Amino acid sequence: MMRVAVRTLCDFAARSGSLDHRYTPSPTAEEGIEGHAKVQARRGSDYQPELALSGECEGLELNGRADGYDPHRQRLEEIKTHRGDLSRLSEAQQALHWAQLRVYGALLCARDGLESIELALIYYDIGRDRETALTEQAGAPELQAHLVALCRAYRDWAGQEASHRDARDAALGRLRFAFDGFRQGQRALAEGVFKAASTGRHLMLQAPTGIGKTLGTLYPVLMALPKKRIDRLFFLTARTTGRQLALDGLGQLLAAQPEAVPLRILELSARDHACEHPDLACHGESCPLARGFFDRLGDARRAAAACDQPLDRQKLRELALAHGICPYYLGQEMARWSDLVVADVNHFFDQHALLHALTRQNDWKTVLLIDEAHNLIDRARGMYSVEIGQQRVLGLKRRAPAALKKPLSALARQWSQLVREQGLSDDTAACRQLTALPRELHGALQGTVTAITEYLAEAPADAELQELLFEAIRYLRLAEDFGDHSLCELSRSGRGRAKLALRNLIPADFLSPRFEASHSCTLFSATLTPAPYHRDLLGLPESTVWQEVESPFAAHQLEARLETGISTRYQHRQASVDPIVQVLQQQYRRQSGNYLAYFSSFAYLQQVYERLQQTAPEIPLWCQQPGMSQDARRAFIDGFAEDGQGIGFAVLGGAFAEGIDLPGRRLIGAFVATLGLPPFDAWHEELRKRLQRRFGRGYDYAYLFPGMQKVVQAAGRVIRTPEDRGTVVLIDDRFGRPEVRSLLPGWWSLEQASKPLRAD
Repeated sequence: MMRVAVRTLCDFAARSGSLDHRYTPSPTAEEGIEGHAKVQARRGSDYQPELALSGECEGLELNGRADGYDPHRQRLEEIKTHRGDLSRLSEAQQALHWAQLRVYGALLCARDGLESIELALIYYDIGRDRETALTEQAGAPELQAHLVALCRAYRDWAGQEASHRDARDAALGRLRFAFDGFRQGQRALAEGVFKAASTGRHLMLQAPTGIGKTLGTLYPVLMALPKKRIDRLFFLTARTTGRQLALDGLGQLLAAQPEAVPLRILELSARDHACEHPDLACHGESCPLARGFFDRLGDARRAAAACDQPLDRQKLRELALAHGICPYYLGQEMARWSDLVVADVNHFFDQHALLHALTRQNDWKTVLLIDEAHNLIDRARGMYSVEIGQQRVLGLKRRAPAALKKPLSALARQWSQLVREQGLSDDTAACRQLTALPRELHGALQGTVTAITEYLAEAPADAELQELLFEAIRYLRLAEDFGDHSLCELSRSGRGRAKLALRNLIPADFLSPRFEASHSCTLFSATLTPAPYHRDLLGLPESTVWQEVESPFAAHQLEARLETGISTRYQHRQASVDPIVQVLQQQYRRQSGNYLAYFSSFAYLQQVYERLQQTAPEIPLWCQQPGMSQDARRAFIDGFAEDGQGIGFAVLGGAFAEGIDLPGRRLIGAFVATLGLPPFDAWHEELRKRLQRRFGRGYDYAYLFPGMQKVVQAAGRVIRTPEDRGTVVLIDDRFGRPEVRSLLPGWWSLEQASKPLRAD
């Protein structure tokens, strides 16, 4: 018998009408919980809050939790919190609320043998502290008929899904690898991933580029799905190119099977990339693909489920448009029903991540595969950081409606007071790290959020007010969890241009619960050294396994040379330009071909680029520019033609330092003229102090390890296959230090070209 939550049943079978994503003021999750508690506390002593209900119907085992029940009045309640005019709630949403309450009513009547029951849909306006009760007296037979109709609609789908699951698991039990044999090191990789998925452990896997990590991780987890009754596999990437590599790998794997494998594969895209009508508002009165969306969703869902191709962005678009619905929201729906989802890391780790929410809601046994996992630290810091600005407030205050004059004026005053208190009231740009959140500004923000929310509940939509509201809400939510994992920073770039930011330093506190929600997670990359650094900052459990796969590459493939007679420190950069130019010329004349030269900044890059142009005009040069378009990036990469010649200049840590593949003669060498250390600014110094207090390795965690990770990633562009040959030249005297050399790949055979000129 299939178990299904009441909420899932109603979401599937009781939705109708149009999509409507117009802004309607709604409480936060915390306000919703608080509102429920307030309503429940007003009831009598016999009132039963959070009433657990379950039962069987049409071969389904149902379970859920009603908000409250008064046994004396035989009144079952469902509580929904809201703000403002209740008439703004769409008919489709209200119908969904009634469907859920009626299902609970049917389960309660069946449990207690009741002939009828009073159902009350309680809408609680948290801004006005006011309840609106919509009631009906319902008989047990009609409630049961309603439940049976929903269950039958779901049962047919559930039966199809159960059959799909059985067929999927049977086929995966016979899954063959895509090739006759594994590459060197790939079998050990696959065995480690299979063991982690089978035992429910987390795994950090360091494996070199070119070993076949994508196929080597996907294959063993797919093998583990039927053996360990795993529900879903999420392949998460930090780059769009990673999604395509995963889809290509899956295509290879499935094409190698002697029979079709009924594996439902979905690619989740960002809304901006999937929207067909970005100029239209997302509701039925504006967008034709939102109009009647839920009425046509069932047919589109069945077509998508029956599709024998991966539901990538193009296929989803084709199916959605054939049924006249939005491709983006068809993708969101199919995330509920797909076996394998390929998506960006934010779809599981962001504050409002869809895949994490579905995992918790459906109690899925989920396995995560995280590609290029070394990027997750910085990506997560961005997910849990926010910035609010003074300028927007001042602009809105001047044109604010009467109802908002007072709160916006109060907020503007608090901005000015904060700037004065922190000594930033002159016209020069400045920045301050605050030891505590500014309480007065915090209070003014809360008042402004309440006022704008109540205003928008009754007035026409206002895009600028909504932007301020969303910005303030995001700040206030992160402020609730503010601690030593984050930094409060006030900056000012001119009169009326102050900004307050909460910048996450240690993402572990936010990511740890996400890892706990997964059955198993494998994080893999060519650069996950050292293991404690990634484990600590990502919040992985102590039981996480570390595995390093032996490189298939040999020392004779790579000439790795340390130029330790040059300092690339900021104070020595002017003096380093000519020596670096000499190193580049000598290597190029010794062996001509395509090279990449990496520098710590565009300014440094430009200095060396111009000097090399002057001294060796015969060498073809091209360089990365700030803010390059996709076409410009493509042109830069196209400069590395097979058997071409020249030197491309790029910034370490930028678009061309990882995630690009230039095998064979397209790239025969790289110069890295920096240790990759982040700037020694106030932010990084505060990061160092926090990491020192938390983990006892402040300098290493804030500077050395992130910097060397960029160096190794950039150098990794040279050797991509066992057939490649090339040269890497690391330019800086600090590369000669033992603690730095220990962070370079073990298979390199290092040659030190000269002794350091300086030592710190």
